[in-house]
Amino acid sequence: MNLDRSVVSRRLCEIPNVGPAIADDLIRLEIACVEDLADRDPDEMFAQLCELDGQRHDPCVRDVFAAAVSYANGEPARPWWHFSRERKARERERG
Repeated sequence: MNLDRSVVSRRLCEIPNVGPAIADDLIRLEIACVEDLADRDPDEMFAQLCELDGQRHDPCVRDVFAAAVSYANGEPARPWWHFSRERKARERERG
């Protein structure tokens, strides 16, 4: 990343649902701006973050990633918990 980390973090925090902690996670996933999120897979991002840290994170982090990706893809901003409901419904369908 060519920009100062604090500049990148502030820019990422302009994305709905993204605060400083998630911005830091996104930077670690080599995401520096909203355009970098377009067409990304939130599940893959979540798996990558868990692998980087050697631990499973709260699945709500995945839901924030989903909200940010959705927004980057041009959809209206929705709260991250909207994506929690979708994730939980998919998990129930899988059994």
